[in-house]
Amino acid sequence: MALNPIPLLGGKSVHCINEQQMAEAIRLVEEDPVTSAKIGSRLKQLESELSRNERAALAFVIIQRLKDSANRSS
Repeated sequence: MALNPIPLLGGKSVHCINEQQMAEAIRLVEEDPVTSAKIGSRLKQLESELSRNERAALAFVIIQRLKDSANRSS
């Protein structure tokens, strides 16, 4: 049975990622001499092993956990 894709756009906002944050994330993955190989290899592995829905779920949970850990350390 095929699962409907998790919608990535639309609906009530829970998290806001601004353009500067997105640009920095892409730079870390694509250009940074220290992090690009590490993040890039893990990303390729996840993309090959997880479905689109699984990757979306993982992304959302990681963002929530980062948000929660920032709130705890404040």
